[in-house]
Amino acid sequence: MYLEINDLSKSFGPKTVVSHMNLSVSEGTILCLLGSSGCGKTTTLQLLGGFLKADEGRILLDGEDITDLEPERRPVSTVFQSYALFPHKTVLENVIYGLKFKGMKRKEAVCRGMEYLELVGLSEYANARIQKISGGQQQRVALARALIVNPKMVLLDEPLSNLDAKLRVRIREEIRQIQRRFGMTMIFVTHDQEEAMALGDQIAIMEEGKVIQHGSPEEIYHHPNSLFVMNFLGKANKFTDQDGREVYVRPEAMHFSENGPLRGKIIKKNFLGAFNQYEVDTGTFLVTVMEDSCHERNEGDLVRIQTDMSRICPVITVQISKGLSINVVIIPILQQALWFHKNHEPGAYLKIYSHRLHVPLYRKFGPHSVRSPLRLPHSDLISHKLWRTSDGKQFSDTL
Repeated sequence: MYLEINDLSKSFGPKTVVSHMNLSVSEGTILCLLGSSGCGKTTTLQLLGGFLKADEGRILLDGEDITDLEPERRPVSTVFQSYALFPHKTVLENVIYGLKFKGMKRKEAVCRGMEYLELVGLSEYANARIQKISGGQQQRVALARALIVNPKMVLLDEPLSNLDAKLRVRIREEIRQIQRRFGMTMIFVTHDQEEAMALGDQIAIMEEGKVIQHGSPEEIYHHPNSLFVMNFLGKANKFTDQDGREVYVRPEAMHFSENGPLRGKIIKKNFLGAFNQYEVDTGTFLVTVMEDSCHERNEGDLVRIQTDMSRICPVITVQISKGLSINVVIIPILQQALWFHKNHEPGAYLKIYSHRLHVPLYRKFGPHSVRSPLRLPHSDLISHKLWRTSDGKQFSDTL
């Protein structure tokens, strides 16, 4: 891989902010580090840029160990949230600032700077002062300054957070176009789920200093490996089905139907442009349903709801000896995806077979290395099973 992060850790006093992170990024891709405030994503970016020293671990970029290099010696550029532009310099002077440290003559630097200003659509503002241009234009100046030094990797720390919603969409599209044109490798930090899914080739979701899932936006949305990820990247309805199972369903997998088995009353309606989002009270639980906005429904309407059964995610709890338990969620539409969450301990793997493809899946979860496979019937009905640990001992778990 082009970027390799191996067992990276950083603490401030007793607080661990990044904990034993392992991550790989291919060349020429955008990785979005996504997570709520305080999860460690900005600290990770500062470790990659050399602005913080790692307590443990290594960072390899294009085969070179850059862990202990100073920021100015790393082949990395950073676009800060505040842009960090020089207010006393012109737009052009800001863009070409880094070239003087590469020994480039001013005439050549000016020519190159104008090329990059043309690239970001700001050539007519070359002699303007930073205070005289808009926030969106300042963001482009910061991006041009980062790209002009031809870095191997560009780090972006929530660079769109100060822009209005419409401008955010336009600028992220411009970033994507520039990234594709140059084949740049970018690490983009954001707390905006929509932004991460729209911009990233890959997403790494962080929680409490750890990467808890890494994959393509489609993979993470449709194959979440925990309840946290499912709820963080999108919305999921939680309720109990007629068999008493706890299930999760994405709003887009539910729709209004005259013959739907689930009855309820609309208690809230949100107009979202192309779609309406409805909150429906079934008398037992609340569900969210998305519908094309050309349909007219109002608060107080009695409705019936149909669910795409292939997209229901039932949850079962595996109770393991010595008080260890895990939650396993079955997603039929994924053919093979299962996950568990909480109460996990490092050091062993759970091996589960897909209920359709019979493909073994492995996850770390506890102190026992489970050898005996669990086959899930096509109906998703789970029966009592025996598990065997790596040392040959058997203990039963009720699924």
